[in-house]
Amino acid sequence: MGKVVDVNKALDVIRDGDVIAVSGFNMATTPEYLLLKLYERYRDTGHPHDLFIVTDSLPAAKGRALDLIAERMIKENDFGFIKGFMITFFGVAPSLQRLVIENRVEAYSFPIGVATRWFRSVASGTPAITKVGLGTFLDPRQDGIYMNELARERRTCRVELVSINGDEYLLYDCPKPRIGLIRGSTADEFGNLTMTDEAIYGSVLAITQAVKAQPNPGIVIAQVLYVSRFVNPRDVHVPGPLIDYVVTSPPEHHTQSASIDYDPSVCGRVVVSNACLPSNDKPSFEYAIARRVVLEFVKLVERLGRPIAVNLGIGIPALAARVIRSEGLEDYIVTTVESGPWGGIALGDDDFGVAVSPKAVLPMPDQFIIYEGGAIDAASLGFMQVGPNGDVNPSFLPERVTGPGGFPVIAHGSPRLYFAGAFTAGKRDIAVINGRLAIIRDGSIIKFVRRPYKVGFNAELGLKMGKEVLYITERAVFKLTNEGLVLEEYAPGVDIERDILAKMEFKPVISRHLQPMDDVVFRDGPMGLLEIVEKAVRR
Repeated sequence: MGKVVDVNKALDVIRDGDVIAVSGFNMATTPEYLLLKLYERYRDTGHPHDLFIVTDSLPAAKGRALDLIAERMIKENDFGFIKGFMITFFGVAPSLQRLVIENRVEAYSFPIGVATRWFRSVASGTPAITKVGLGTFLDPRQDGIYMNELARERRTCRVELVSINGDEYLLYDCPKPRIGLIRGSTADEFGNLTMTDEAIYGSVLAITQAVKAQPNPGIVIAQVLYVSRFVNPRDVHVPGPLIDYVVTSPPEHHTQSASIDYDPSVCGRVVVSNACLPSNDKPSFEYAIARRVVLEFVKLVERLGRPIAVNLGIGIPALAARVIRSEGLEDYIVTTVESGPWGGIALGDDDFGVAVSPKAVLPMPDQFIIYEGGAIDAASLGFMQVGPNGDVNPSFLPERVTGPGGFPVIAHGSPRLYFAGAFTAGKRDIAVINGRLAIIRDGSIIKFVRRPYKVGFNAELGLKMGKEVLYITERAVFKLTNEGLVLEEYAPGVDIERDILAKMEFKPVISRHLQPMDDVVFRDGPMGLLEIVEKAVRR
């Protein structure tokens, strides 16, 4: 019997109170059609209600998928559809954030890599135990995984401190999902699922494995764009026996990312020439930060005498991919994105997680094992706040609920961390003029604070692990030491006292070797880095 069915027949199997695992990294691999039809069914019939959603990332973008459902729940003042979430990052979904802030649903948040580990742990019948999160807000001795008061009260998901052979670990757990909503590109009538036109693999297979595992194996529903009589067996990502129903989706609910309907260059069907890619290499302070990060990558290539692999986080760090491309460094500095791509040009904002012309794409659980194990050489991550001892708050503010995203796993595993971001926040006018930084109007919000609101990177533990850590901004570069932050560099054109020290809530250590930043990062045009890395790798 074929598994391709009408969407309503597939959704008939979902019951009140079900735990549902949903794939999706922003809109990549998000089964938007299934989610919207499920909510439509609730609005029409009142069932299913009190659902609990678990995911390893965020199956949404602003006004799309789960965020659109949240928007409608708020508008209609009806919060019976969803009881709670375990979502790793709420940052690009404003309506979901509002549900959390207003305490309308239970909200829990694992780091992305821990969530992928948890799905595989459920699949294998073992606990999800890791050192990731120790000494951070995820630690139950601090806030734990609870994003609001309803979660703290009900504790449907949990994190516990455990000891193994005298070492501390964290155990993360949620209820086993009975339903899996996943997405692929094509399926045959037997349910064999390909992902040939998807931008990433995400955790589609891991979610399927978790749902189908004993005890009480559940039901998996796959959204596809096309049904075929035959699919190449080497293209099958999820075998048919693991999928119960296949539903075809209208194209508008099956986009490769938030703003890309279909682009063959993001799924590996074509490789776009660098000459065809738009350039935004014009001087700006954000781009200058990214260029300074790339200088650090080049220094690392020189030290190691070989090509390196790095991770780039969302925001300013992602700009480094364009710098690497413009300098012709792709063969020597291979960038990775947490969703799975290696190489190519990482996209940002709601399209983060997708890369143009990647050289390889891994399933997300495998990508995070590489990060957690420290198999990459360095990572550049953003920051919201930095404390006197180097602790980092990646994105949390009292009025803003984001979640940890991939940050804790990458920060835990990477042996070298280059935190990159603007020195201040708020409305500002900062220009790059003739190789110098011009602060015309500074941001009013201080980011180097006495006490970060939440700690996502514990500097003390990082030092104990032997990490090399820099904090790179448009006007200053700091180094993490046992004495705290040390000011190592300042931008040409800034006054150290007025523009740096006066805009911090604490006084850093001033390096005896304090020097200006290389003005090449503030100038238009290439920095001439290719020759440096070629020479370093040849020696």
